[in-house]
Amino acid sequence: MEWLNIFGLIFIVVIMIPNVVFAIKCKDGFENKYRNKAMERMEQIGRFGCIVFMIFSIPGTCFGWWSDQAFALYLIVDTLLIVLYCVIWTVCWNKNGVFRALMLSVIPSALFLFSGMMSRSILLIAAALLFAPTHIFISYQNAR
Repeated sequence: MEWLNIFGLIFIVVIMIPNVVFAIKCKDGFENKYRNKAMERMEQIGRFGCIVFMIFSIPGTCFGWWSDQAFALYLIVDTLLIVLYCVIWTVCWNKNGVFRALMLSVIPSALFLFSGMMSRSILLIAAALLFAPTHIFISYQNAR
């Protein structure tokens, strides 16, 4: 099953856990102060692209890891980024502010971009390059 990245699936599931818990506990969510439909659409396209392409490798667009060491580095760095993301969520649960917003947007952006580069997935890299700047910008605008 070369088209399925089971590790990418696990990473996505784990990174979604704090988001799902937040959605359940905070039914009102948060106020989106920044309203730019084009930017929001680009962010969502990038977000869903990152999620899909972390899990699925489309033949001809994903060339796999250079070596076993590159795969090991992918696992280690992605695991550390996800642990850091979950720690920031836990520590900053009831705190709003620029630090929280930036950390919770920069970390997944780095995760997706790094994963795309390490797996040599053109579509994941493209989705991450769309997601990262829009997500970080929108998160910053909402936090300030």
